[in-house]
Amino acid sequence: MSETIIKTNFSFPGQQKVYKGKVREVYFLDNDLLIMIATDRLSAFDVVMPKGIPYKGQILNQIATKMMQLTADIVPNWLVATPDPNVAIGEACEPFKVEMVIRGYMSGHAAREYALGKRTLCGITMPGGMKENDPFPEPIITPATKADEGDHDEDISREDIIKKGIVSEEDYLILEKYTRALFARGSEIAKQHGLILVDTKYEFGKTKTGKIVLIDEIHTPDSSRYFYAEGYGERQDRGEPQKQLSKEFVRQWLIQNDFQGLAGQKVPFMSDEYISSVSERYIELYENITGEKFVKADTANISERINKNILDYLQNHKA
Repeated sequence: MSETIIKTNFSFPGQQKVYKGKVREVYFLDNDLLIMIATDRLSAFDVVMPKGIPYKGQILNQIATKMMQLTADIVPNWLVATPDPNVAIGEACEPFKVEMVIRGYMSGHAAREYALGKRTLCGITMPGGMKENDPFPEPIITPATKADEGDHDEDISREDIIKKGIVSEEDYLILEKYTRALFARGSEIAKQHGLILVDTKYEFGKTKTGKIVLIDEIHTPDSSRYFYAEGYGERQDRGEPQKQLSKEFVRQWLIQNDFQGLAGQKVPFMSDEYISSVSERYIELYENITGEKFVKADTANISERINKNILDYLQNHKA
């Protein structure tokens, strides 16, 4: 099995601090640059799984990079360079403490809430009589508070975000505008490749000059859910599950094995065969959403490779 990277411990020139998220590790430098390394960690139900997924970090980073390039004309983003398949370097920002979740279809978390009889999500009323995976009349924005490390993200309404001062009303209106524009563009890109962008989340930050920009990842299998467009209507009519490309298949496997991240539950054992199957699903999504063949990076000495490529970049781009 290919080598994976599940943690880093680098020391770069001018390094000030390191933030370790569920999947990404972010190194802050003293020149207002930050280095984001996409590891091969797998997170589900806000719990990091014990084993890494081969090529997952590369896949996430390369999809996010491509999608940022394809949306830069409608929403500014933080990205400056990608010197390594697992690495993005960009402008340091102050992140907004909300994730902008947008849903075009009643799936995943929304469907689970709906099945419990709830008809309001984040202050948004969901129509009655919907089936799982039906489209909403128009996409709905259901934000979540950005949790600190180890905590669960929580649903929150637009009104509460503004009332609690988490985001000013002026800034929040921009976040909503950007979220809708990105989802529309992402849906167009997905359609070109025979997919439906079902739901996704975006994160934003503010630069030192006060500009709001898109940060983190975009339209990846960790942040988004995709259906195959072909046969979607027929499957809905027959009440069958949709054929999808997202991390939901991992969540469903965990649920089937009695794990939903609740107190007292243990992460089920993941065999090498299962890990390989997850890796293959991630590669499948990469090739479907980008329309390009996935080229596996050399993982023989993955930490050394990442470190060298970052140091080379920093050396060649000194201020």
